[in-house]
Parts: sequence; structure tokens; C-alpha cells
Amino acid sequence: MRAIDDTTVRTGTSDGTALRGRAAHAGVPTIPLPRHSARATARTARSARVATAVPAAASTGVAELLRGPVRPARVLLSSPAAVYLHVPGERGSGEVVGILTSDAARLPLGCVLFRPSNGRPLVGLPTGAPAEVGGGRAVVGDLAVSAAAWWDPRPRLPGGRPALLPEGVRQLRTTLYGEGVPHSAFTLPGLPTGPGGPLAALRGAVRRADLEAALRTAIRLIGAGPGLTPAGDDVMAGTIAGLVLLGHPAAERFAAGVCSLAAGRTTELSGALLRHAAAGRVNAEYAAVLRGLVGERPLGPAVDRLLATGPVTGRALALGLCTAIDLVERTTRTR
Repeated sequence: MRAIDDTTVRTGTSDGTALRGRAAHAGVPTIPLPRHSARATARTARSARVATAVPAAASTGVAELLRGPVRPARVLLSSPAAVYLHVPGERGSGEVVGILTSDAARLPLGCVLFRPSNGRPLVGLPTGAPAEVGGGRAVVGDLAVSAAAWWDPRPRLPGGRPALLPEGVRQLRTTLYGEGVPHSAFTLPGLPTGPGGPLAALRGAVRRADLEAALRTAIRLIGAGPGLTPAGDDVMAGTIAGLVLLGHPAAERFAAGVCSLAAGRTTELSGALLRHAAAGRVNAEYAAVLRGLVGERPLGPAVDRLLATGPVTGRALALGLCTAIDLVERTTRTR
């Protein structure tokens, strides 16, 4: 089998070490490929249309889909940095698997290739084109990707309710909102502004430490804004993940409420990311900020990378994280 750089990938015992080294070089945290998953792959795989598969570091958030039986999928979007595949579900909207280049945002549903984008779409197929996921691979057009290593999109923070550095929280807020600017003045493209807008309503709920009111704003935020991941959804994803990872006692109920509201109101990709957020699975840029807030890594560069994620997504996720921090502080730690 040939890897992306056209060097031969051996299937012996040194295989995993070489691939994990390549993943580390690309900046992707990895965990070893479990032996039982290789056996499961052998049982469920069928003859692929493509003779060889490109290795990737896959998120454990999509391990069940990749290890399971081969299932039909369709292309949601193909770009130079990513191709997203929708896998229909039996009882709902299904799930999404992303094939991402090493310079794309590392989404919790992604298989990260060991190369950057090159300006051309990963596959020359339109939206709706057929694909397959399962048997250890994701196959779309002439591209087949196999899980050669795994990485965990849920950051492991110290303690059930990790203590955040106060100076780190101030730094995050100042970078997001600006020095001396009221939080109520914060806006996001595509979302209504002013005192009657959903962001203002969310801020009001946070000031009152009213989690139920914050949940009611989700009706106005879900699906609001352009793109495959509308800005309102990104705010909610950042809030859900923050509540879960910071140990808010009502996080599970809040997340379930938002995900229930999202059904049929937003895109397949955005709905899938909300469900990952409900499990504490986030993109690598968001996870790096959380690690910075507990003192495990420099915070400033991590915040800058998160805010640079997409034209709106990074700022929306950061707003959601700040919202979660405020809710945790006001509804649990002040008692």
C-alpha cells in the first residue's frame, strides 16, 4: 500500500510507530490503533473499488462508523481541505464523517490526512455523490482513507470540575470582546443584533444565571446564519461542550435539549457537531484553549488559532465557551 508521500507503508509491527510519528509531525495527537479493531475490520470489510487506501489519523468519535459494516453514504461537501460524508441513520438524521487535510480545523468527526491541502478539491464529485463508510475505510470516488491511528477529541482536563486560571479567563474574554467593550455589544455575522437579538437574550440569561432561559434562546440560535455550520449552532456547540467539560451538573440535560431542538432545524454537519459537543468532543483548537485555561499550555496562541478558525466559526465557539464559563461560575461556584 502507498502512503500520501508515495513511500511504501509496511504492514509489519513497525507500521503503527511510523504512522504515529507522521501524525505527530502533522500536529495530530494520536492513540494506538486497537488490535481488536483490526480484526473487526477484517470481518466487516468487503472488496473496495479502490485498490489501496491512504492512511489517516481518525477521531475516536467516528470509530464506531469506521469499524462497523460498510454502509452507503453521500457527499455533503468537497473542498481543498475537506470532504464531508453523510451516513444515513435508521431512526434519525444519521452521522457525518469528514476527511480532512492536515491544515484544516480538526473536527471531532474527522479523519486527518498526513498532508496539507493543495488548492484542489479532495475529490472531484458533486454534492450528493455516492460514497461508503465502514470496514475500516471511508471511500469516495477514487479516494479511500483508512484509520492508521486514532486521536481522542475529548480533552482530558484535571478533576471533575476543573479549576480555570482567573487570569486566563480574563485574557480569553478580553481577546474575544475587546478591552472596555460591553459583552452585550458582541455581534456575529448572520445573527440579529440589538437588545432584542438572540445573543443579547443569551447574555441576559447568563447574567441571571438562568439556565432554562439560556436553553430557550437555542430556538432562536439553532440554524441561524449561513453555511454548513451556522453561527448560531456554533455558539450552542461551544456552550454545550463547555458545560460538559467543565462539569456543570445540568450539562447533560441542557445538551439533550439543544440537540432535540436542532433536529430538522439545521444542516446534517452542524447537527452532527452538536451531538459530538454533547459528548464533550470538540475540535482541536477549542480543546487547546481549554488546556490553556487550566495551565497545561500557553493560552494566547491557542486563543488566536481558535479565533482564526473559519470566518465566523472560531469566534462563535469562543463565545459559547465564555457563555459556559459564566454559567458555571454563576450557577455552581457562587453557592
